[in-house]
Amino acid sequence: MPPRPTGGGFVRDMDVAAQEKSLLEADFRKAIRLGELAVHYQPLIDLATGEVECYEALVRWHHPVRGMVMPDAFIGLAEEIGLIDVVGQFVLQSACREAMMWPAHVKLAVNVSPIQFRSPNLLGIVVQALSSAGMDPRRLELEITEAVLMEKGPQVSGMIASIRALGVGISMDDFGTGYSSLSYLLSYPFTKIKIDKSFVRDLHQEPNSQAVVRAIIGLGHSLGLTVTAEGIEEETVLDYLRGEGCAQGQGYLIGRARPANELGMTRAIAKDAG
Repeated sequence: MPPRPTGGGFVRDMDVAAQEKSLLEADFRKAIRLGELAVHYQPLIDLATGEVECYEALVRWHHPVRGMVMPDAFIGLAEEIGLIDVVGQFVLQSACREAMMWPAHVKLAVNVSPIQFRSPNLLGIVVQALSSAGMDPRRLELEITEAVLMEKGPQVSGMIASIRALGVGISMDDFGTGYSSLSYLLSYPFTKIKIDKSFVRDLHQEPNSQAVVRAIIGLGHSLGLTVTAEGIEEETVLDYLRGEGCAQGQGYLIGRARPANELGMTRAIAKDAG
């Protein structure tokens, strides 16, 4: 009779995962202290002219051993261990200072996680970053996902209203992937919606994606909102979005996220892509 499984392999795998997480946490805390985080910038262009209208600030971690670590690997950890406000403040302050080196018409977009948005410190962090950089609030856009809005209540509504009162724009990221996006557009003063890249990448393989993208663009026009398409990687997709009247585009075809000292190169790429 064969021996009964003990589950030892599963336990060992869990132990290895726990150790790896513990090491990553220790490394991340050290990264905060040593200044290993950096902000890169990805361009958003006017699809009609090809000109850069905005840069999205994206945080990167330059790990001395692992190399470049992308945010998917550490933002969740930062939220879990209570450091997301520290990371968010670093990104916002760094990006606002950098944006003051750009032409005055170029805006800055910064992502805000649901946990950041629920923090009562967020408004003060935004005000301090703008004031310290001397930046016009109208040049800043905060990008949020539907997860921020799922907890309906006065705290979220009040925070959005306070941020908009500053003149800062509010953009709904990953639009079209949630359950209540349409009702949110009526309930909150958004200034922009970003079509999720899953619809954009499938434009020429999935007819339903074309219908969704066309509907979102029309909805944005009707509500007076800027519509941005994420994940543009092919010229045919770029041409289709232009033809449908999409205002802005973002993606690898237009330009990848780059350090601040390479933005001159990024602007050239973005213009060529138009």
